[in-house]
Amino acid sequence: MFKIALVLLPGLDGTGLLFADFVAALGPEFDPIVVRYPPDIPLGYAELEPLVRRSLPDGKPFILLGESFGGPLSISIAASRPPGLAGLILCCSFACSPRRHLGRLWPLARHVPVNGAPRSILSRWFMGRFASPALAGKLQKASARVDMDVFRSRIGEVCRTDYSAKLLQVRVPILYLRASMDRIVPRSASKHVQRLVPSARIVEIDAPHYLLQACSKAAVAAVSEFACEVRTQA
Repeated sequence: MFKIALVLLPGLDGTGLLFADFVAALGPEFDPIVVRYPPDIPLGYAELEPLVRRSLPDGKPFILLGESFGGPLSISIAASRPPGLAGLILCCSFACSPRRHLGRLWPLARHVPVNGAPRSILSRWFMGRFASPALAGKLQKASARVDMDVFRSRIGEVCRTDYSAKLLQVRVPILYLRASMDRIVPRSASKHVQRLVPSARIVEIDAPHYLLQACSKAAVAAVSEFACEVRTQA
């Protein structure tokens, strides 16, 4: 069977731990590569990109998947057209800040203890009716591994980012996985992607912001179909 690498760029926590269920559900046609960001060094997108590039497979086709915070990183890398890149997937992500008004509030918001919220609040806000003790525990476990200053730095990057111009430079097929119950990244983020790249396909899944974690099987089905199509086009 022809295998294709699936390079997974994690969201705000950057640990890669939250990909476990999704990776376990992937079929044998995928060779998953989970990227991890330093948990104790506040790095912006520009500093993280060289680290991500070192994880790209050498000499074989691959698909980039950027989850939430990881989306702009995946867009920037895809825009440079690295050898072997066959497709780009944005999962509950964005090309520019999904909450632009937060940029003005960031000097105050950065003092909030972002990883100290009670598990019940995190569970309700991020997962809604999809919340479960297991999912909440995984979220808290991943968050606990990351320094608070790192979280603040990454949230600040999200507030300021705009990779729209780079998205226009992407020349591979694009799939956007949208969560119908996403309370973090609004629907306007996917509309912005499709407005810039009309050929981008949007697949909506009944899921919370943590789509890959709450609805792994549905996400794998969408990703597998996309991978089959990009193989045909390659």
